[in-house]
Amino acid sequence: MTTTTSTNLKEAWATFRAAHPGVRSRNAARRLGISEAELMASGCGENVTRLKPDWEGILFDLESLGEVMALTRNEVFVHEKVGRYRNVSMVPSHQMGMVLDEGIDLRIAFRHWHVGFAVVEQAPDRVKRSLHFYNQRGTAVHKVHLRRPSNVAAFDEIVARYRHDDQSPHQALPPLPSSPPERPDHEIDVAGLHQKWSELQDTHDFILLLRAFNVTRTQALRLAAPEMAVEVATESFRRVMEAVAAAAMPIMVFVSSRGCTQIHIGPVHKLKVIDDWFNVLDPGFSLHVRSDLIDTAWVVRKPTKDGIVTSLELFDEDGTVLAYLFGKRKEGRLENAAWRELLGTLPRVDA
Repeated sequence: MTTTTSTNLKEAWATFRAAHPGVRSRNAARRLGISEAELMASGCGENVTRLKPDWEGILFDLESLGEVMALTRNEVFVHEKVGRYRNVSMVPSHQMGMVLDEGIDLRIAFRHWHVGFAVVEQAPDRVKRSLHFYNQRGTAVHKVHLRRPSNVAAFDEIVARYRHDDQSPHQALPPLPSSPPERPDHEIDVAGLHQKWSELQDTHDFILLLRAFNVTRTQALRLAAPEMAVEVATESFRRVMEAVAAAAMPIMVFVSSRGCTQIHIGPVHKLKVIDDWFNVLDPGFSLHVRSDLIDTAWVVRKPTKDGIVTSLELFDEDGTVLAYLFGKRKEGRLENAAWRELLGTLPRVDA
């Protein structure tokens, strides 16, 4: 992008924002035909500061902000949690980070993080401050929004400490290799997949199973033994949420971007449909879902040392995971029987 193009983008963004006050940057970027990261970069030198890619350092320093709202989303699910970035840990060999606070619970894959920005915006009633992190596609992987109780001085310190030398209004995005095609089903050792699946001892080992047999997640579900995975109607997500809210049943909601998974553990209460969105609007936790865009839904059963663990897994049309739902459980205890029974009532696609 040339300087002229950057200037044109800045002007186009200002014009669009004036015509659509309150528009979200993600939606504006799409309307303007660019990535959100490129749109954010156009504000560098004004209300946006590009950050150094010291993701681990930044993650540890987020605790100083106090209470904030963490946001992780994909095309269908938007997951928002209020809390603090406490109990941060790293797995350097896997470029992984974790936050294990009662409010904010994250699993981060830093290999997908490409650029970050600090953003300061003037709203009608206050100054809004936030941190935005994007992957190599220019798509947001995670955002941190300050709230009224947040520590503004700590935010300023983070911006100063991690300010990048490059504050140009252009954001380069690397070319990305195309994803390898899914292997044909007839090349998969289905009997071996069934055997190893039945021998699982931990839900976290499922990803290792996929790698061992070189299958995608949806392919594994499709080829699974019928007692281990069954496709259900996409309306199952809404049915489950309404049922657990009515029963005050605590659940776990995992929502993933390409670079971060954010988790809610606990009950859900206030459900509301607004336009095309199905919403959970609880204190400290909000979930916004375009449930009409869920392409496939599966009830999945995985053996563990504590017995079978059952999940509802939701995917887009490309087979990319959007969200997982589990019944709340603690290691060493059996799964909630009511949760298992609920998932057993969902309408099967093959029925």
